[in-house]
Amino acid sequence: MINIYYDDRQSFLKIDKSFTDSIEKAIKAVVEMELENDSEYEISVSFVDDKEIKELNRDFRNNDNVTDVLSFPLDMRMDDYIMLGDIVINTKRVTEQAKEFSHSIDREFMYLTVHSMLHLLGYDHESSEDKAFMRSLEKRIMNKLGVYKNEK
Repeated sequence: MINIYYDDRQSFLKIDKSFTDSIEKAIKAVVEMELENDSEYEISVSFVDDKEIKELNRDFRNNDNVTDVLSFPLDMRMDDYIMLGDIVINTKRVTEQAKEFSHSIDREFMYLTVHSMLHLLGYDHESSEDKAFMRSLEKRIMNKLGVYKNEK
């Protein structure tokens, strides 16, 4: 079972059920491929603007720039569930990147969620080998979701 908690702290994009459904599908796909399905997991997803994500990026990653998504892994094992961590999505970037790559906002939410979930699970893309491996996982998961595109 997966419990997802949403926090909408932005006004750029109305977060509707289609977006949260896409995010939930992406989270479930990652969990099914990478984790034990008989465990219970908690994840929080926050929607923020450029200003807030830039502050978070600066304060937690020493990078004073706007970005599309941030991941804050927890992997805290409680009695009944595992808290995987927090995903923070910049909705303005989601819409810009969807337009730039000529696909839907739903698809961009899915990709950023898959990418961020893999970070929550400990994957990274600091080295070229790690990046290639993480990209191959993203591709497999996006294929499973039926929304893989060659540009990612």
